[in-house]
Amino acid sequence: MQGPWKNHLRRSYVSYIEPVKIITSKELISVGSIKSDSEFKLACREINQAISSVCWADQHRFIINPTRRGNGVVPIKNNFLGSLVENGWEAEVRMNVVDGMRPGPIDAVKTIKRGKIAVEWETGNISSSHRALNKMVVGILQGQLLAGFLVLPHKSLAQYLTDRIGNYEEIEPYFAMYANLRIEKGYLGVYGVEHDEVSEDVVLIPKGKDGNARK
Repeated sequence: MQGPWKNHLRRSYVSYIEPVKIITSKELISVGSIKSDSEFKLACREINQAISSVCWADQHRFIINPTRRGNGVVPIKNNFLGSLVENGWEAEVRMNVVDGMRPGPIDAVKTIKRGKIAVEWETGNISSSHRALNKMVVGILQGQLLAGFLVLPHKSLAQYLTDRIGNYEEIEPYFAMYANLRIEKGYLGVYGVEHDEVSEDVVLIPKGKDGNARK
């Protein structure tokens, strides 16, 4: 959502503009009547709200220091999860979404009458993005999940984050595979997100010290 028109709006009506960082919303799987379910619609609004709540260096905007590979990612995810938890989601949930194995915890899960909805905020490399989508789609196939969402940065944001962070453009070529799976019922979606502004004056987002991709 970058561009001169947005900057002009910010200058003229900053008190009325709510930050919008969702650049792309892609529906990979939608089978059954799930989209008409009021609880599912509410969960989607809560995910959108949680994304828009992620700010840095400002109470209402996400401003990032444009240092290549200079910013961490976990503080961003934690802000997102904090908003979901306030709306009744459960964070870091371990569940057997795949028969025969126990994968790592799902970032956030909400239980509605029709089943469980999972959301993952990408903090790892492209392999991590594939694992997240695969885990959720197998959970849908096996009836453990009703729906799953992956949130990850576009390249425009990823270039300023920790090295080799997964990004939307990198995984997009594989979307056709998920769209052509035979699913009896369920939903799988992907959000691509971006910062509001850049400024060399803001502090870098801290990185973790464990040396792995989740920084």
